[in-house]
Amino acid sequence: MDKASQGLTKKDFKVLMSHDPTHWDLQVKERDLNYHLTLSGHTHGMQFGVEIPGFIKLSPAWFVYKKWAGIYKEYGRFLNVNRGFGFLGYKGRAGIWPEITVITLKKG
Repeated sequence: MDKASQGLTKKDFKVLMSHDPTHWDLQVKERDLNYHLTLSGHTHGMQFGVEIPGFIKLSPAWFVYKKWAGIYKEYGRFLNVNRGFGFLGYKGRAGIWPEITVITLKKG
């Protein structure tokens, strides 16, 4: 990250792509350089769970990844964890739909 961030300032708007969402907790969210948005995936929601939007979102992924799907905000910075479109191991999904995220950035 240090090499990729050379020349950036705290004031620059930054989007970071990081495969594993645990990277955000360990090395990104408190970093002085202030990465505003991190896009992640990796978890696939473990391809199993129950989700009723606005009511409940559960998956065994939570036991491994505290941030396993959706948008999280800490320190004024955002992490979006996408559940992905494919699969890993088991060739299917139960209750965890494939996801393609569309994010619109607007200058504030």
